[in-house]
Amino acid sequence: MHRIRVPRRAEVSRTRRSRAGMALAGALALAALAGSSVASADSESGQAELAEVRAATAQFHRIEVAEKAGHQLGWKAPFLINGCVAKPGTGAMGYHWFNHEAIEDIALDPLRPEGLVYESLPNGRMHLVAVEWIVPAAEWHAAGNDGPPTVMGQEMGILNPALGWYILHAWVWKPNPAGMFENWNPDVSCP
Repeated sequence: MHRIRVPRRAEVSRTRRSRAGMALAGALALAALAGSSVASADSESGQAELAEVRAATAQFHRIEVAEKAGHQLGWKAPFLINGCVAKPGTGAMGYHWFNHEAIEDIALDPLRPEGLVYESLPNGRMHLVAVEWIVPAAEWHAAGNDGPPTVMGQEMGILNPALGWYILHAWVWKPNPAGMFENWNPDVSCP
């Protein structure tokens, strides 16, 4: 004679919870797949834009080429920016070569960033690590713009209110563990 085992109430409840949990996990997995295909498409277009920025700025690995194109080390008084820019405990940006003429207007071209950022290597040579787009906030708003400017779908921000620039960095030549568009790179340091 075979015995038929009747599950206890607790076992039935655990089985139902387990099945519900597996169904929820499956639904979340499907949602993640659907979301990842959208994110992947956005990521691919973002990567294509970043590749275009790299191609447009590759020539500036040589500082003399950047200078011939109108970039110069630092900014003018009263906001002298001519040394290595760092934020202790967070990271650094490096040395900024700015195109002063380009900064003084409000036009934004992703392929013509107003700033080029270099880090000093142990041998003393400068290595291009990032680009920076810059728009003077007062001029931007005087032109009738309400919100901040954007570049490559990224909203620019004001890091230094006294300077009054909207800025956005893109670490296209050196990975930034903090993020592609973050201001400070923990892997960059000032000598």
